[in-house]
Amino acid sequence: MNRKSGCVAGFLLLGAVLNTGRLAQAQINSPQAKLSVHWEELTGPDFVEAIQRSQGTCLLPFGILEKHGPHMPIGSDLLNARYAALHAAEQQYAVVFPEYYFGQISEARHEPGTIAYSRDLQLALLQATTDEMARNGCKKILMVNGHGGNGSLLPYFAQSQLDKPHDYVVYLFDQRTPATGGPKKKTSIDAHAGESETSKMMIVRPDLLHQDRATSESGADQHRVNLPEGVYTGIWWYARFPDHYAGEGSAATRELGEYQMKWWVDSVSKVIVAIKADDVSLKLQNEFYEKSTHPLDTPQ
Repeated sequence: MNRKSGCVAGFLLLGAVLNTGRLAQAQINSPQAKLSVHWEELTGPDFVEAIQRSQGTCLLPFGILEKHGPHMPIGSDLLNARYAALHAAEQQYAVVFPEYYFGQISEARHEPGTIAYSRDLQLALLQATTDEMARNGCKKILMVNGHGGNGSLLPYFAQSQLDKPHDYVVYLFDQRTPATGGPKKKTSIDAHAGESETSKMMIVRPDLLHQDRATSESGADQHRVNLPEGVYTGIWWYARFPDHYAGEGSAATRELGEYQMKWWVDSVSKVIVAIKADDVSLKLQNEFYEKSTHPLDTPQ
């Protein structure tokens, strides 16, 4: 290479380096730079930007570890809830908390793989978790419930936030399946590891399904306790579905799973939009906290 060629090559190399540096800096400084919605994947500086971009809105997908018939993974509720939350957060940016499965599952303690925490620990851990989320800038926390057994625990937790002042609001979205629409279902009992949940798993993690085992156990209602309507007892689930299987997973279809998961993702996405726009709940909470310190002054 002669001297002239060497100079030209040098200038070209320098130009390429400078352009690469400008491009990298532009990507860093761009307000629309791609940010992960996964809390655990963000760096410290990125987390600060993520909280700002999400307007302090964070999702807490809530699952459980329990048997799901003979054919579905133990973490099905966790996997499904996280799928819905993560995809919704991609549509309407929010920060999604890591795997959380510390809920109510006493009725499945007789089945292998179940992790059932005490009621005191469930509430204490959830309170500590939302407090810590809020300390890190999550002033609007949306719990996305994927487990039917949390149906009483989570509303109670949300209601209990009125016990003492908090500088954040807890919201709960507890719907997983549309009431109408979509492919016609084939089964009448569809409460656990049945047609709907199995169909969703065909979308979320089909590699974890064992459809050839779906008929190896019965998901029929055993009707082992006869009590008047309106009477509740903790053993009701075990009395009806002792194998922790309620429905027919063999009836599942990918078409039903696609419809239901899209509905779930779109529903959570719409809730995120509404929560970001909500500037009333925290004001009312603060008003309530202040009034609750002197109830005799409340006009009657």
